[in-house]
Amino acid sequence: MASTSGEDLVIETTGLRKEFTGRQGSRVAVADLDLAVPRGGVHGFLGPNGSGKTTTIRMLLGLARPTAGTMALFGTPVPERLPEVIGRVGAVVESPKFSPTFSARQNLLLLAGSVGVGRAVVDEALDRVGLGERAEDRYKSYSLGMKQRLAIAATLLKTPDLLILDEPTNGLDPAGIREIRELIRGLGDAGVTVLLSSHILAEVQQVCTSATIIGNGRMLASGKVEDLLGGTSYRLRVGDPAAARAALEAAGMTVRHEAGSLDVVTDEPGDHITRVLAAAGLYLSELTPVRADLETIFLDLTADDRMGATPGTAPGATTMLEEVR
Repeated sequence: MASTSGEDLVIETTGLRKEFTGRQGSRVAVADLDLAVPRGGVHGFLGPNGSGKTTTIRMLLGLARPTAGTMALFGTPVPERLPEVIGRVGAVVESPKFSPTFSARQNLLLLAGSVGVGRAVVDEALDRVGLGERAEDRYKSYSLGMKQRLAIAATLLKTPDLLILDEPTNGLDPAGIREIRELIRGLGDAGVTVLLSSHILAEVQQVCTSATIIGNGRMLASGKVEDLLGGTSYRLRVGDPAAARAALEAAGMTVRHEAGSLDVVTDEPGDHITRVLAAAGLYLSELTPVRADLETIFLDLTADDRMGATPGTAPGATTMLEEVR
């Protein structure tokens, strides 16, 4: 693919590593991580708790220094030149510190003064996160979901090009999760690049356009979500499974024999399976599409990782570094 400028990658790390040393020796939190986040949309940064997501984010924001490797935001090396680009970055990494007795608007007005924006920008940010009608309510009366939305509103005061959210739905009820999910999707659609760190893979699948999956501090896979998920698979039942499998594999499909059924992976529509089998004199009693999810992909990747396989891309996926270059 043709070469592109650094501005096409909003975040790029190469060989990023972070080790912590304590009384019981060294612990590797991030191991040689190559992370590439392209401009636009929502990029999921996925992995279980303790996989190195927050440590990576803290290094990007200058809150922790890497042991080795390089990092860049908007093509600018960080942390060396972080002051040049930090104004383009908004982040919600830890619990925000707001005055509990002040209203949402009062809290944001205090912050607005520090970044040199006025009341109109505050009102716009409150409206954007859906808090315009509750702007005069005291912060202490807010639900956890509303508090998270206010934290995001605070980052929008400086109109960031990149928004980094670390586990923004932690502790929220289903209604709160839905509110944050819709807000994040809206921001991505509006042109803000969002790096969404989460361990809730099924939830993230609904908003992300691309994703990086990590485990034990290492990248396991990265690419567009649709590529990570691979082609659609189908579960089918037929009178002669052995003959059906032979016919489908001869047509270039991947087939696995499960208990009482066949699982078929193909990029072709379901009616193509029907035609192949009919041509062989075989007829289906059941044909059900089965779409993989990120949780299944993640469990497969970490299973390979535990067995010592080299982490890489899921079938059909390219690394984001390859995709944008």
